[in-house]
Amino acid sequence: MTSPFEFHTYPARLSDAERDRALGLLREGAAQGRLSHDTFLRRMELALVARRPDELAALTADLRNEGRFSKRVFGAVERMSAFTVRLGRAWQAERLPKLLLPEPGPRVLRIGRDPANGLRLSHETVSRCHAELSRDGGLWILRDLGSTNGTTVNGRRVTGTVVVQPGDMVAFGQMAFRLSAP
Repeated sequence: MTSPFEFHTYPARLSDAERDRALGLLREGAAQGRLSHDTFLRRMELALVARRPDELAALTADLRNEGRFSKRVFGAVERMSAFTVRLGRAWQAERLPKLLLPEPGPRVLRIGRDPANGLRLSHETVSRCHAELSRDGGLWILRDLGSTNGTTVNGRRVTGTVVVQPGDMVAFGQMAFRLSAP
């Protein structure tokens, strides 16, 4: 039994700064790809209800700042990864079939599965009216027409319109081509 003059000692309440530091480490770990989305969300929940510093330390133990050597190694790996992606695109670009840009004129070239399109692509990933290619001034403009599987230029998804030129890799769904001048 405790007397009226005795009191229990509880660990000190976490400061806002301690909790903010832990949340910052979790955000940085997620941004760097060191935490999956689900793990990030679960750890954020646990950090917000943690009562003791050791609970926060357990949540961030694997995310402590790396030394200079680690940063250099990770930086080198990131650069090498980016290089291999670019190398893969270049390798693929040479193997892609050419898509000859039409002669400049007032007409728009529609692309899709529909037989009425100027360029008919019979593939299940291509929408009936997938995209259109037009000439505006001296520029070629590619516009996605709300296709289901998307239009990409050099690996980036087109939302709205984008300027294209000979040598660009374009894909309509899973059908990919390299643009070529007439």
